[in-house]
Amino acid sequence: MSSLPFDLLSDGAGTSSSSSKDYGSIENHKYDVFISFRGSETRNSFVDHLHSHLVRKGIFTFKDDKQLQKGEAISPQLLQAIRRSRVCIIVFSRDYASSTWCLDEMAAIDESRKKLKQVVFPVFYDVDPSHVRKQNGVYENAFVLHTKQFGNNSDKVAQWRTTMTHLAGSAGWDVRNRPEFGLIEEMTDSIIEKLGHSFSGSADDLIGIQPHIEALESLLKQRPEHDGCRVLGIWGMDGIGKTTLATVLYDRISYQFDACCFVENVSKFYENGGAIAVQKQILCRTIEEKNIDTYSPPKISQIMRNRLRKIKLLIVLDNVEQIEQLEELDIKPKFLHTKSRIIAITRDKHILQAYGADEVFEAKLMTDEDAYKLLCRKAFKSDYASSGFAELIPEVLIYAQRLPLAVRVLGSFLFSRNARQWSLILDKIEKNPPNKIMKVLHVSFEELEQDEKEIFLHVACFFNGERKDYVSRILNVCGLNPDIDIPLLVEKSLITIRNDEIHMHEMLCKLGKQIVQEQHPDEPKSWSRMWLYRDFHHAMITNSEAIKAKTIILNKKEDVSKFNKLRAEDLSKMEKLEVLILYHTNFSGKPICLSDSLRYVLWNGYPFMSLPSNFQPHHLEELNMPDSSIEQLWIGTQHLPNLKRMDLSNSKNLKMTPCFEGVLNLERLDLSGCINLSQVDSSIGLLTKLVFLSLQNCRNLVNLDFGNAATLWSLKVLCLSDCTKLENTPDFSGLSILQYLDMD
Repeated sequence: MSSLPFDLLSDGAGTSSSSSKDYGSIENHKYDVFISFRGSETRNSFVDHLHSHLVRKGIFTFKDDKQLQKGEAISPQLLQAIRRSRVCIIVFSRDYASSTWCLDEMAAIDESRKKLKQVVFPVFYDVDPSHVRKQNGVYENAFVLHTKQFGNNSDKVAQWRTTMTHLAGSAGWDVRNRPEFGLIEEMTDSIIEKLGHSFSGSADDLIGIQPHIEALESLLKQRPEHDGCRVLGIWGMDGIGKTTLATVLYDRISYQFDACCFVENVSKFYENGGAIAVQKQILCRTIEEKNIDTYSPPKISQIMRNRLRKIKLLIVLDNVEQIEQLEELDIKPKFLHTKSRIIAITRDKHILQAYGADEVFEAKLMTDEDAYKLLCRKAFKSDYASSGFAELIPEVLIYAQRLPLAVRVLGSFLFSRNARQWSLILDKIEKNPPNKIMKVLHVSFEELEQDEKEIFLHVACFFNGERKDYVSRILNVCGLNPDIDIPLLVEKSLITIRNDEIHMHEMLCKLGKQIVQEQHPDEPKSWSRMWLYRDFHHAMITNSEAIKAKTIILNKKEDVSKFNKLRAEDLSKMEKLEVLILYHTNFSGKPICLSDSLRYVLWNGYPFMSLPSNFQPHHLEELNMPDSSIEQLWIGTQHLPNLKRMDLSNSKNLKMTPCFEGVLNLERLDLSGCINLSQVDSSIGLLTKLVFLSLQNCRNLVNLDFGNAATLWSLKVLCLSDCTKLENTPDFSGLSILQYLDMD
């Protein structure tokens, strides 16, 4: 036989590998099945149906769709695909023998069969098997033409004949006069049996999984610089498919090891019996130790150390929740067989890093295309939506947000229901998410420390999609530590940071809101947080009962015009309130008091002329009331020792600033757009920590006096533009670090 474009067992770089290369090594197998066929005859019929069915069963299949030109050689990539497949299928069709390229591919498959002991199945599509074996009938003319074409290289044609005779004589399938679907089912069952895969996952759940499995297999490869057991970590949020990935990976590679063990729920075993319970599972499943229950913990640890290091192991540890659940197993990777592999699965990336995982793989959300296909598989038992559902499919996918668990649960729930029922169900789950989804996600929340829970709930209820620096500022005001806990929530797969914004999956947001509401779902006054104006309005008009919320942050886009006015005196119900963010709310009357527990206030369009006279929020750090109706913020001196930011911008009724003697820690003051402001209290000169001061567009400001003992040592930005009546300005020479001065 003529030589192939490059040695079949090389990596394509021109150097040959030994035929005795370890066929069972992780490096070798990328595909389960390679299909050789003549595209013009079978591509859009039998072969496509076969390929689709194999993929649906979780069998990684290579089907070359390239349309080769006459005389074009087989590419190194194609030879690599043949070599790295466990099973090859050759579809002999009427015109297969006419293609020299197909015959070269057949020869490459046969060489791979000989050297790598691959399995080859012939399939006879619209052709008599005897014509293929003997190269007569519909194949005779093709070989006559080849003999003429390769007259000077008759050995090549002779080798094609010999190879075809041998392969066509192997056990396979004659497609003629048989129902195609039943035959494809039969072929698939035979291939699964030959592969020895258990295929634990539902085939419908394996959509889009092949690229991820290939990436995981690549991470498990032995590296030249790392001669030893490798530890692979898989992390991601609950419901994203980590266990499914690990199960398929385990099914694909377990045959390569001397002993294998998949511990399904490490944290549960650990909770019920400690590390020894997990150790027993490993020993029972790997070395089949029968008397394990009679051994003491030291004896079990000794067996773990002595027996496991001698064999090539695959150990998968699913649902690891604490680093101790790995460390206390007494499995030291450096003491294991060099070709052993440990795979740990967790939602907490830090656990994998602390354990010293060689590689960490992040399980990602599905693509839009794969989410659509999975939903159709579950809801319609097809890859496509039934007629009449086209407008409803996007609504479900928007709700599920590409989370496999959500897509799967919703699709199964919607199966066999009509379009009207779909609409009703979508309305229902918007208010009450399916328990199957929430129950899985709730586990992640329960494992958090208290401060982490607080930040999780803040993000879920208020801050999804907000800038990280803004969120951190408010969390700091609340006495939390976002610099530490936000990275921890990222590691635990509960939030992500993109473009300096905090993002949380919509299902986790729904979980957080459900947790806030769960004890009193119809009583907003009892919630710790409120985010919708309708709930705030309901709590405010409830008869004289205290509102327990510590944080109220309402959506600025919400239309409040349809609600009746609230009574200002009812603001006194919010005694525990620490954070308040409101936008243009409708009130009647005057506020008697506001919560002295307030730490952060943003009230856009504050409708009253001043703050309540008895308002003494000593912990208040930010007071932001842009576009307010304030005429005078407070009278006399107000002691707010923690106040750092004040924003009264565009408060068109403001005529004079308050005395600043009680707010000496103020760092930022924005009075821009206060067009009727005529006087700035000279005590402003005492603000030694003031960094930013804007009086831009204060058209009626005539005098700006920093006082005789001005100490604005920290001021860097001073905006005085459009102060058209300003006549007297202070001496700026004492502003030693001023960086920006605008007086245009």
